[in-house]
Amino acid sequence: MIALVEPVLDAKVRCLCYRPYPGHPRGCPNYGKRDRCPPQAKHLSDVLDMARPIWAVWTMFELAAHRDKMLALHPNWTRAQLDCCLYWQGTARKRLRREIAYCTDRNYGCFSTREPYIALDTPEACGVNVTETMAKLGVKLEWPPSIWAVQVALVGTPRGDAR
Repeated sequence: MIALVEPVLDAKVRCLCYRPYPGHPRGCPNYGKRDRCPPQAKHLSDVLDMARPIWAVWTMFELAAHRDKMLALHPNWTRAQLDCCLYWQGTARKRLRREIAYCTDRNYGCFSTREPYIALDTPEACGVNVTETMAKLGVKLEWPPSIWAVQVALVGTPRGDAR
């Protein structure tokens, strides 16, 4: 799915990356290790031209159905094991990448053929409050996800010095 959006910026969102969660007492293991993750990730306004249109591109992964399938395969697993992102996130991310490719395809997509585009599939790392941004589009994100896990990217024109 795709829609024009005005991203909600909030630098505090980047702090979520080093917030502890089960199995990760120091937060996300990618924090400080990948260029697309904080603290190396640039602020959205340093990457995208904020004066040009920005689109949210998102896909929805049916986590509840995945959980039911995993429960049938592994009846003794805990809820945490059934919901573990290691078993579904790759599939969900692949779907998001396919949706981005479709939307930005110069023959079939939603975008002008004259503009280069950048897709950011970790907008939180760039200081975007994805929950509030998607709420502006009428998409309510579950935290933690229970029924649907929504994967979100922002697509826009690169800022002049980001090309």
